[in-house]
Amino acid sequence: MMMRLALWQAPSPAEDVAGGLAGLGRALAGAAAAGAEVLVGPESFLPGYNSGNIARLAQPRGGDWHQALADLARQAGCALVLGYGERDGDRVFNSAVAFGPDGAELAHYRKIQLYGPREKAIYAPGDRYATFALKGRVMGLLICYDVEFGPHVAALAARGADAVLVPTANMMPYTHVAEATVPAMAANNAVGIVYANYCGVEGDLTYAGGSVITGPHGEILAKAGPGAALLIADLPPRDAARMYNMATDYRPAT
Repeated sequence: MMMRLALWQAPSPAEDVAGGLAGLGRALAGAAAAGAEVLVGPESFLPGYNSGNIARLAQPRGGDWHQALADLARQAGCALVLGYGERDGDRVFNSAVAFGPDGAELAHYRKIQLYGPREKAIYAPGDRYATFALKGRVMGLLICYDVEFGPHVAALAARGADAVLVPTANMMPYTHVAEATVPAMAANNAVGIVYANYCGVEGDLTYAGGSVITGPHGEILAKAGPGAALLIADLPPRDAARMYNMATDYRPAT
């Protein structure tokens, strides 16, 4: 059974939350018009990945940002996955939330693999996986650096994920992640991957663009260049003749 997936590669709103939500609304409308079941956007899109004020601006789960995102998903009739800065008491998490086409929350995830000293200074790490059902398929959530760790992708595959949806903020010069790592993770675990990056410049970061949608055997279904893009692709079913048996064939060495 095919499933149509969408990815939005965009510049960071850089704390212009209203402007970011307006752009997201247009992308959702475009994805819905193309028949997509879900749109995936970048990491920490609210308030912007490279914001110096994430700890101050972060909002609780279920707050105003969530209501705005739920409204956008409902208005478009398209599911949405997006990253945001989450405040939970004294802690801040690099989180992603999924809303269904009716605006109901489907899943919530906190990034496990925090990247570099900046993220580790801002955020607390997550400690559990998240999956949800959409149109008869199982979707898993990871964020950026998480997808570069084979055990995390394998864990979602073991939970029945057909696709892993990954908001990201990958910067130059790490173009190999979208070009090589993500397709390899897809092929090794027989899952589609939607890897939604930023483009452009935010402060001292130049984003790598290159967002990609892969099929379950590592095939590139759609790929962005360096600029803003809305990608649409149909996720095919797994082909049994091309399946690996890594989970059962693996033999550890000492």
